[in-house]
Amino acid sequence: MDKHFGARPWTVTGLGLALTFSVAACGGNVGGGSDADAADFPGDDPITVLVGQDPGGSTDLIARAAAEGLSDELGVPVTVENQPGANGALAAQELAGEEPDGHTLMVYNGSLAYITPLAVGEGEAPDIADFDIVTGLSLDDYVLVTAPGSGFTTVEDLAAAGRPITFGTTGVGTGSQLSQELLFAQSGIDATAVPFDGGSPTLTAVLGGQVDVGSIQLGEAIEQIEAGELTPIVTFAEERPSYLPDTPTAVEAGYDVPVQQSRAVFAPQGVPDDVMQTLRDGFQAAFEEEAYQQFNEDNLLTPNELDGEEIRDLWTENLDRYRSVVEEYDIDLGGEQ
Repeated sequence: MDKHFGARPWTVTGLGLALTFSVAACGGNVGGGSDADAADFPGDDPITVLVGQDPGGSTDLIARAAAEGLSDELGVPVTVENQPGANGALAAQELAGEEPDGHTLMVYNGSLAYITPLAVGEGEAPDIADFDIVTGLSLDDYVLVTAPGSGFTTVEDLAAAGRPITFGTTGVGTGSQLSQELLFAQSGIDATAVPFDGGSPTLTAVLGGQVDVGSIQLGEAIEQIEAGELTPIVTFAEERPSYLPDTPTAVEAGYDVPVQQSRAVFAPQGVPDDVMQTLRDGFQAAFEEEAYQQFNEDNLLTPNELDGEEIRDLWTENLDRYRSVVEEYDIDLGGEQ
């Protein structure tokens, strides 16, 4: 039996899509490859980076920027393959069945590690303990936005609306959902979640007045904010992002809602140490390239290029903290899906 899942299958059923992973059916991931193979890595073989979100979104763009830099450093093609579904769990399932030879990686969203498990039953979401983590990538702040015609400019305005509020989310079990659920629970606002499949349709729904507000990643919303097409109400960062210095954080407004999206590069469990080191060195060199640093700046991303085990510790702490506040405020992230 494959060591990194043992006899326990995991499923994702609370996201509108059922997944069942059977190690016996997948083959793969048995052993870590020969020393000769590891010493030659990457050889002439390409590297594939899986993305569990649609093309054109933040995660996809980050993956492509990092893949380009890694390709330059290692001298082999590094291609991005989109496998959207279940907040990235489909791609994680695919990754789990691949050989741990360094040639298949994934840009893994932090929300899948520390928010999705709170939206589904125990054991139904992927467990980061079952993967190797190559490196951290970046952090992305969420901002609560509304259309200017709504008349809302503060959380107090939402509370005084005299009617239930509708809020768009980028999906069930995401930071977009958690940030708003916590804000409205703590502020006593009667609000109903309307889930969409990603940031783009959520943004469209807010712009069109289909929902009152939506929590969207700052890099996806900043163009419309600067154009006056969206009004920012609060951000969910620990401190005010330099890109929105005049917009308060939810924490400043008195709410315990620091929620950020983070991303890291994952690999199947069992990658040989020297292959892992080659990958880490390649990514670190890519991070130092001017083009990649400019990409982060242009997309309002905060570098979070930590060692893989630091990421594992931080994400585990996030899961414990978010579980605590979700239980405290009796929030059901699964909802009526």
